[in-house]
Amino acid sequence: MTTVSHESEEDYLERILMLQEDGNESVHAIDIANSMSFSKPSVSIALKKLEEKGFVVVDDRQVLKLTESGLAIASRIYERHQVIGSLFISLGVDKETAYRDACKIEHDLSETTFEALKKHYLLITEDKKK
Repeated sequence: MTTVSHESEEDYLERILMLQEDGNESVHAIDIANSMSFSKPSVSIALKKLEEKGFVVVDDRQVLKLTESGLAIASRIYERHQVIGSLFISLGVDKETAYRDACKIEHDLSETTFEALKKHYLLITEDKKK
């Protein structure tokens, strides 16, 4: 199994997933460039590497699709982003800062630490519902 070698690769995979979940069924390289404020050539180079590694496929209309392994990585990173950002918000951090900071650490946390944070976050959200 090929793995991502750089957190920027995880960011690209996560962004494709986020755009798809926002209702953009046909994600193109320009969508990635615009949403990440990167140049189209930089995005094209990164996507080519992800395609070579088997994380994305590009159809004849230049629509990007995550492969099974690409989706697994994107989903893992996106879950971390959401949980960590939401946890920071619950601590009183403003939304923009919370998600920006979550993006900085989502790649580096061990699975053990992330699961502990997630468990804690779920407990406090359960308590708030009561």
